[in-house]
Amino acid sequence: MLHRPAGPAKGSVLLAHCFTCSKDIFTMTRLAKGLAEAGYVAFRFDFTGRGESGGDFADKTVSGNVGDLVRAATALITENVGPCVMIGHSLGGAAVLLAAERIKTVTEVITVAAPSDVAHVTHLFADDLERLREQGRTEVCITGRTFELDHGFVEDLAEHDVLAAAAALDRPYLAIHATDDDVVSFENAEALIAAASEPKQLLALDSGGHMFGPRDASDAVLAGILAFLDDHRG
Repeated sequence: MLHRPAGPAKGSVLLAHCFTCSKDIFTMTRLAKGLAEAGYVAFRFDFTGRGESGGDFADKTVSGNVGDLVRAATALITENVGPCVMIGHSLGGAAVLLAAERIKTVTEVITVAAPSDVAHVTHLFADDLERLREQGRTEVCITGRTFELDHGFVEDLAEHDVLAAAAALDRPYLAIHATDDDVVSFENAEALIAAASEPKQLLALDSGGHMFGPRDASDAVLAGILAFLDDHRG
């Protein structure tokens, strides 16, 4: 879904959703609409196996998400609205950090409630992890919903070093995190910022949890993003 501003575009933004979400989660839709109102082209899309995208969620991997981001950034170039800012929420945030080194047209990177280690996601289905290892593919319960997952997803996690990706990032970086996040703790943002090179910025929000569901929380995320982009784009 491509959101275009009413007037000339200041730039383009690629939005990456969280692990079990889709492009239509309110976190993505609110950011996309707010960015468009502020003058940016905003592109939200579904990772493979989610929402309106093809593929099977059970076959998803972080490597696959990184590949999807590369293709999405390329699509923006073909639409003549690149280069782009990349913004990722939760595991999508880890994916944008990992993808940045492969996408030279990315100008800034912003993560929202992102883990500093992709293996962190396994705590969401910790009760099913041993059965997943034994059976190779099985249903797991994640935040009260049931998903089929392949053990290849878990094996792929070991291939990625998010902190190393943050350290290698040679573009402006903003990490946004709520101090009351009980899914991905605030310490993850502190670790990412400690690893990243300058220019970098940490925006700590007092509330919002992991999903920034309340309107004032999502508005604070948007305001932080716009202020950061204004600072780095004059």
